[in-house]
Amino acid sequence: MFAEIAEPWEAARQSALRAARGGERKRVEEGGPKPKLVFFDRLLVTPVHLRHQLPHEVLAELFEVDRSTVSEAIRQLRPLLGARGFAVPDRPGLRLKTLEDVFAYAEAEGVEMRFDGAETQVRRPQAGRPGRREFASGKRRQNTIKTTTFRDGQGRMLLSGVVRPGRMHDQTAVRTEGIAEQFRNRPGVKAQVDSGYAGLAKEFPGQVSAPPKKPKDEACDGDKYAWLETRRRQSSALICVEHTNAELRQWTPLRRFTGRRDAYAETHLAIAGMISDRSARRPTVGGRAPNSSSSST
Repeated sequence: MFAEIAEPWEAARQSALRAARGGERKRVEEGGPKPKLVFFDRLLVTPVHLRHQLPHEVLAELFEVDRSTVSEAIRQLRPLLGARGFAVPDRPGLRLKTLEDVFAYAEAEGVEMRFDGAETQVRRPQAGRPGRREFASGKRRQNTIKTTTFRDGQGRMLLSGVVRPGRMHDQTAVRTEGIAEQFRNRPGVKAQVDSGYAGLAKEFPGQVSAPPKKPKDEACDGDKYAWLETRRRQSSALICVEHTNAELRQWTPLRRFTGRRDAYAETHLAIAGMISDRSARRPTVGGRAPNSSSSST
């Protein structure tokens, strides 16, 4: 991660200095004030803040610098961490950054995806602000921001984003991101989802698999048993989704985000990208491909 971010950080720093000076530097290369936090310390303080959501004042005491120095370091490094993308299992150096990248990878590798939405509580917008109701989640009864995470059959993260206000339905969120067009353009890609994406399963019956509808009360016992068995198998295949969501919840900002809502997308992408680095190193069970149904059930 140090090697990935060092060059973009230095390029952004020199660009900002050039804009502040109004042209090229006139002093020698070693002239001028030295940064109070070197790049390695900046790269260290940012994940610590993202992991525990510690106040900037606390981090400033730990690193023996001013609070503004810590705030500047986080403000500089967070977007660079968020722009790294997501690591791919068994493909070192390859990173996925868009939904189109995920579908291209799934088609090339024969990966059967699982995806589901998750919500993070955020501060309630002030009274009178336009769009205040957009963050009111009917399911959580809180003000939330919604994201969608894509995984392979073994729960390894491929992409986490699609940041939308909490009032938006899970299926609507991915549709606004263009998931229907991706399924049409790549008919070989398949996915398993929960009942919240029944509309996608109905539109793409050969590609998207969702739980069946519950039979009516007057249905025979055989139909009820078949429904229960199908739901059991579906839940077994989707349990990796819950495990990945729980892994995201281990990071404090993704349990309850106390910062500005417009900074949540960068924060989520930065955290999810680091989590993908760890999940991509998990070995494929039994040496099978990630989409193997026998390895995911």
